[in-house]
Amino acid sequence: EMLESNNIINFNGLANSSSYHTFLLDEERSRLYVGAKDHIFSFNLVNIKDYQKIVWPVSHSRRDECKWAGKDILRECANFIKVLKAYNQTHLYVCGTGAFHPVCTYIEVG
Repeated sequence: EMLESNNIINFNGLANSSSYHTFLLDEERSRLYVGAKDHIFSFNLVNIKDYQKIVWPVSHSRRDECKWAGKDILRECANFIKVLKAYNQTHLYVCGTGAFHPVCTYIEVG
C-alpha cells in the first residue's frame, strides 16, 4: 500500500554499507539523525531529501591496528556509530566503535 501511494523516497546511502542501525528523532529541530559506517546523517523531517552528512572515519593508524589484529579492513575496521543522544539544546553526544577502540564526542547541531 505504501509503495502504491508514491509517497516513498528512497535513500541510497553509502556505497558498500548497510550499517544504518542507530537513530535519533529530534522533533524539536525536525531532524532525524542516522548513524552509519564512518558517517552521521541529519535528515530534515519536512523535506527528507534535504540532508547533511558528517564524515567521522577512524584514523589510519587505528585502521592499520585493526587490520594487523586480523580483522576485515572493509567490514570491521571502521567507525560504526552506535550512540546518538541529545545532550543539550545545541549538541549531540555521539559514540562509535573506532575500529575496536571506542570513541565519543559532542557534535554541535544548534
